[in-house]
This record gives sequence, C-alpha cells and structure tokens, in this order.
Amino acid sequence: MSFEVFEKLEAKVHQAIDTITLLQMEIEELKEQNNQLKNDAQQAAGNHESLARENQQLKEEQHLWQDRLRVLLGKMEEV
Repeated sequence: MSFEVFEKLEAKVHQAIDTITLLQMEIEELKEQNNQLKNDAQQAAGNHESLARENQQLKEEQHLWQDRLRVLLGKMEEV
C-alpha cells in the first residue's frame, strides 16, 4: 500500500518538474519576445522622431516656396 502511494507521489513530483520546466522555457521565450518588442518600440520611436524632423523641415521649405511665389505674383501684378 505505501509503495503505491510512493509511486503516485513520485509521478506527481515528475509531473510537477515537467510543468516547472515547461513554464521556465515559456518564461524565457516571453523574455526574448519582450526584449524584441522593446527594441522594435525604440526603433519605431527613433523613426518617428526622424520623420517628425523631416516633416518640420519640409513644412518650412514649403513656407519659403509659398513666400517666393507670393513675391513673384506680386511682381507680376505690378507689371
């Protein structure tokens, strides 16, 4: 009788060890995924900043061209 109880306990211990091992592997995978997502987020933030600067530069350039065009149109009206 006690041998059967010991076998059941041993089986449960092995099952617990297997479950723990699987959970540890899953944790490692999730950590790697988390690190990859952090890197992706940092890269996206860098791209966003770069695009925001480029957008601002293009807006300033557009305003310069609009001002030049207004001056030229003003000169044409004078003629």
